[in-house]
Parts: sequence; C-alpha cells; structure tokens
Amino acid sequence: MPTMNVSPFVVLVVASLLLAGVLYWRRRESDETTLTEPLADRLVRSDGGEENASSARRSPSGGTDGGDARPSASDGGVAPSMGMLFKREHKTSKPYGLMRWLTTVDHKDIGFLYLLFGLAAALWGATDAFMVRTELITPSVDVWDENTYNALFTTHGLTMLLFFVTPVFNGVANYFLPLLLDADDMAFPRINAIAFWLIPFSFVMVRAGLLTEVLAKVIDVFGPRIEFLYALEPPTTGWTMYVPLSATLPNPQIDLMLLGLHLSGIATVIGAINIIVTVFTERGEGVTWSEMDIFTWSMLTASGLILFAFPLLGSALLMLLLDRNFGTAFYALEANGPILWQHLFWFFGHPEVYILVLPAFGLTSQILPKFTGRTLFGYKFIVYSTLAIGVLSFGVWAHHMFTTGIDPRIRASFMVVTLSIAVPSAVKTFNWIATMWNGDIRLAAPLQFLVAGISLFIVGGVTGVFLASIPVDLLVHDTYYVVAHFHFFVAGIIAFSMFAASYYWYPLFTGRWYSKRLANLHTALSVVGVLVTFMPLFVIGLMGLPRRSASYPAQFAPLQQIASFGALIIAISVGVWLFNMVQSYRVGPKIRSADPWNLKPTGQFSNEWQWFERRLEQELGYVPDDRSDGEGERSEAETGRNRSTNRERESDGQSAGSEGASAEEDY
Repeated sequence: MPTMNVSPFVVLVVASLLLAGVLYWRRRESDETTLTEPLADRLVRSDGGEENASSARRSPSGGTDGGDARPSASDGGVAPSMGMLFKREHKTSKPYGLMRWLTTVDHKDIGFLYLLFGLAAALWGATDAFMVRTELITPSVDVWDENTYNALFTTHGLTMLLFFVTPVFNGVANYFLPLLLDADDMAFPRINAIAFWLIPFSFVMVRAGLLTEVLAKVIDVFGPRIEFLYALEPPTTGWTMYVPLSATLPNPQIDLMLLGLHLSGIATVIGAINIIVTVFTERGEGVTWSEMDIFTWSMLTASGLILFAFPLLGSALLMLLLDRNFGTAFYALEANGPILWQHLFWFFGHPEVYILVLPAFGLTSQILPKFTGRTLFGYKFIVYSTLAIGVLSFGVWAHHMFTTGIDPRIRASFMVVTLSIAVPSAVKTFNWIATMWNGDIRLAAPLQFLVAGISLFIVGGVTGVFLASIPVDLLVHDTYYVVAHFHFFVAGIIAFSMFAASYYWYPLFTGRWYSKRLANLHTALSVVGVLVTFMPLFVIGLMGLPRRSASYPAQFAPLQQIASFGALIIAISVGVWLFNMVQSYRVGPKIRSADPWNLKPTGQFSNEWQWFERRLEQELGYVPDDRSDGEGERSEAETGRNRSTNRERESDGQSAGSEGASAEEDY
C-alpha cells in the first residue's frame, strides 16, 4: 500500500477550516430565521431563551394559539419536559438541535454538557481500570504487555482526576449555583462556555495516542497509510509524570499530553474565576454570607484552591515541555531535577485532592439534612472547617516525599500539618452524624449513598492518618496500601456523593421518578464492590507489594483476584445506575408536585426547588400544593380519574415523608 506523509499541522488546519465553515453557515442560517420573527412577538423565557408571545397566550381549551395543548399538572403529573432535559415546545431564539448545544451560554445547558462529558470520561477511565484489574488476575503478564499496562494506569489516573471528577462537580456548580444564589446566570456566561469547550479538546490531546492508532487502522482499510498517526502511542509515564522518565521517553504523544493537561488547567482556572465572581457579585438580596448553602461554600473554597494550584502545575508542565523539545535543563539530573519536579507536582497534587473532595463534602452537607427532618448541625463549624481545609491543604505536599531523603526536620513539620488537616475533616464527620442523630430518617437512595460515603470516608481518613506518620509511610510508601487509601476517597465519598445528587435532583432534571428498587440494588452493589475491591489492597500493601507493576509474586494472586472480582461488581453497579437513569427518563412515573421530597414541612424547601416550582407555574400553569408526592393524595379533580391508582398506593402503606408515591411504582 502506498505511503503518504502528511504534516499533522496541515491536517489540523484543514479540519479546523472545514469545521469553522460549517459552524458559520449553520449560525448564519439560524440568525436569518430569528430575524424573520418580529421583535415585539418575543418574550424572555425563564430558561434563558425566548418564546413567541402569541404562542404564550393560552386558549380556553388549554392549548396555545396555533399549537398543541400544553401538558398540565391536572393530567396526572408534571410533564417530563421540565428540568434540564425539557423539550422545546415553542419557537425560540436559541438554535435547535446540535447548534443549540454548540453555541449555548445558558448555565443549565453548560452544566448539563459538563455532566455528560464527565460521564463519558468516567466510563472511559473506568474501562482503563477494569483492563488493569484484568491483567492483575494472574501473576504473570499474559493479557496485555507491560507498555500497555503502564499506559492504562497512566491514562486512568489522569482521566478520572482531571476529566471526570472536576468536570462533574463543575457541571453541578454551573447548573445549581445560580439557582441556589438566586442569580440569573453565571457572572460570565460566554467565558463559561469557553471554559467548557476547552475541556473536550484537551481530553482528546491527552488521549490522542489511542485515538490516532484507531483512526490510522481505519484509514488503512480505505486509503493510503498516514505515518504520523502511528507515531503517537499512549503515554507510559505514570499519571504523576516523574522525571527523568517523562523527560527522556521519545514518544511524541507525551508532548501532546503535556499541552492537553496545560489546556485543561487553563479551562479549570477560567471556570474557578467564574464561580468566585458569581458568588461574590451575583447573589440575590436574600442570600447573605451567613445564609449561603454549604455546597456553594465548598465550591467557593475549591475554586480558590484552583487559582493557586493549577497555575503552578501549568508552569511545571511547560518547563518539562521545554526540556523535552528545546534542550533546557529545568529538570536536569545534575541539578536535582527529579526532586524539583516532585515538589512542584505535589504542591499542586495534594490541594488537587481537596479540590476533588470539598465539593463532595458540600453535596453531603447539602443533601443529608433533607432526609433527616432537621437542619444541618453546626453550620458555622462546617463552613470554618471547609475554609481550614483549604488553607492547610497547601502545607502538606511533602508527605508524598518522605522517602526522598529530605531533611528530617522538614519531614516532621509536614507530618504535623498532615495530621492537623484531619481535624477539620473529623469536624465534618461528627457534624454529619449529629445531624442524623435522633432525626426523622428517610432511607431513600440519596441518604443511602451519603451514609455509605461517610462510612468509606472514615476508613480512608483513618488510613490517611497512618500514612501521615513518617515511620509507617516509610514502610508502605508506593505500595497498594496507598492505592486503597486514595480510592476510598475517590470511589467512596466522591463518587457516592455524585450518585446521591443524581437521585436527589433527578425529579428536577426530568420531571420523573427513578426506580426505587434499582436504586437500592445500585447502592448495595456499589458498597459491596468498593469494599471487595479495595479492602484486599490494604492487606497486599501491608505485605509490601509495590504498585504500578504488571507482574507480581504468586502468593498475592488470591487477594488480587478478589479485588478484580470487586471491580466487576462495581462495573455491574454502574450499569444498573445507567439503566435506571435512562429507562426512568423514558417511562418513569411522573412527579405530581414541585416538592417531591416533602421538604416544605421541615422548612428545607431550598432555592433550587423554589425555582422549579416557579417554572412549573410559568410553563405548565401548575398550582402549588403543600402536599408532596409522598402523601399519596391528589386534588379532587384527579381523584376520580386515578382512584384505583391511589387505592394501590394506600395499600402499600405509604405516608407523608416517604420517598414519594410515584417512586414506589417500579416498572
């Protein structure tokens, strides 16, 4: 087959020009359509778009002039078009279809894009992890080769930390922060959109090695061979990218990875600035500092950490890029460069841990009181502990370097600070337990995940205290003990808080209930999967097995196989969650109230649910009702139509404060 050498820059420029031409043509077509609509006939919608005023006038029969009848709360429930995943029913100034999502600046749309991207990255990163666990079933290297194994744990770490957790929490913040703060939108909507769209491009650059290999093999089938596509191989540096290995490997994909990570850092910093400015300048009149919700406090603190941590990472990456391509000597062996890299990387790396976990703490503090029938215990202490974690997080980075031979006095100081940072984390844990103590507990799916996440966090936190001790760390440094400790945070409270939020806000997003039985199954499988996967790694680590090796002595095989079986359980649990989310959106029972969790009686009907209620009133003519879905009752007009359904619900023994009558109807 003939060989054709094409410069990658030429291909990139041509592709960019074609994409720009298509987008310009579609945008011009959309603008021409919008201009044909009289300005006087448009009014601003609550979702950031515009709708035709004549379409907004309802006919006596309940329909719209020249259009189909709108769904209403009187036909058996709220239409599933509410929340984020709504269907456009009127002609708006927003483009339809793909162009809407490519050009949107609405905070809810961008939040949903963040969540969708984070989910895709999570599934890809989880696939890497499952492939790693597949190799570790046997002591010898017989499934993948060593390079593939090294590439898998490299891309797994980078994907999950920088392209899964951070974008997902940014998505939740983009969607809900303006609602919680009673703001119209984020402070800088267009910059908000730019921050998101930089993330997918940076992700492609980081993972280009695999993508180009697949593309090259497809092109080989239909056309000439393009050599440069084969030049990129998945990076095998490890996710910490320690020098001199990362500075000397000839793989050009490492250069793309460094540029992609730097670009993702820029996007993250832009998003953090937007969050900080939004909190300071866009709060509504009734949202004071003393009344601001804990999730907003957590995102504000995490954004502050980003402003100080990510620029340093970007500088370190650029210096490594210069060493690789322009002969500089920032990380030269003669100048103790490897130690310099570790200092720079971990000065970013450990605050990054709290950038990931603080939003999870915020979601736990936000959602937990809703299912205990009482307000959060020790609100001020939760806020102060969040700020304390943010400050102390910059004084603990060298505990990752206890084995590098640094001055013992410096080691001791970092040990003290590392032990100290456990105190504010313990304050949060005790306050969460106190919030549940003697409360009116409702074991709905969100609370199940929160309680499980807190339990796993305690295990991860206690083992972290051991790692902060210099003698213990010298024994278990870079063993599977560290892997287990860290994953009890990431796969524990971080992922579990995300699942809790997905169930808690699911009615707001979709207007429907999820399947309660599948949610309970998901919780059980997740808890069992995390324990079965990572508990054996503590034992393996204490026995001295180093991590990051594709082969290992045969004596560790049984525990490794148990851990791999646990990874399979986690994979099944994620499949159950995905099926529940998609299938419930299709056929799940409709919610009947803007207060599906019965929050009004306890005074916890927070701002986002108030926004949801206002939206139902504006879009569907919904009449607020103090009864929640959980009371098993409806209006008199609905009683005759749905009497048999109500009798079934009453026979199930549902009462006020349950997870919701509709949620009990599984399908």
